[in-house]
Amino acid sequence: MRNVVAVIITLTAATLCFLDRSYISRSITKPLQSNHQQDSDDNSKYHGRQFAVVKVVDGDTLDIDIPDGKYNHTRIRLWGIDTPETKDPRTGPMYFGKEASDFATKLALGKQVTIYLEKEKSSRDKYHRLLAYIQLPDGTFLNEILLSEGYAYADLRFKHGLYNKYKQLESIARSRKIGLWANVTPEQMPKWRQKRLHLTDPAVEVNN
Repeated sequence: MRNVVAVIITLTAATLCFLDRSYISRSITKPLQSNHQQDSDDNSKYHGRQFAVVKVVDGDTLDIDIPDGKYNHTRIRLWGIDTPETKDPRTGPMYFGKEASDFATKLALGKQVTIYLEKEKSSRDKYHRLLAYIQLPDGTFLNEILLSEGYAYADLRFKHGLYNKYKQLESIARSRKIGLWANVTPEQMPKWRQKRLHLTDPAVEVNN
């Protein structure tokens, strides 16, 4: 009886080991690239280089004409800003989302832009989009124009090199009551921004 139990335990252990190895071989078919290596590769490939904007997905998201892995184009998420959504199925179109998307399209679509990365930060977000500052042909930055003209919120969730400057640009747009700041209500803001309102005076955040 003792021998039978020992055999069963051995077979069970072997089966679990086989399943573990099988799962790993299916899930990781090649060594995962380290974040450091990814950042280094992205810096060499994109930083300071010019590409054409082939699609504006949303006010803060666009595609440029260079392959990225299995994709024909590279998708970029603009550093430091958050524009209202137009296509997110979780929220539906948000207040001033179409205006922000149309404005970004007018400024960037079909243009040769220069890409700048944050060298001290990860080059990708959790969706594997490239995080970048986009310089337009006239030398201005799309990120900053969207903020200055009231088409975007300063994204206060993530620190970056221009964090304080972007907060100030948003503050000026709020004080001028331009773009979305003319009529936006707390309920129309992104969820992360609404949460911040509970920590501050909503009147200060929206109207000042």
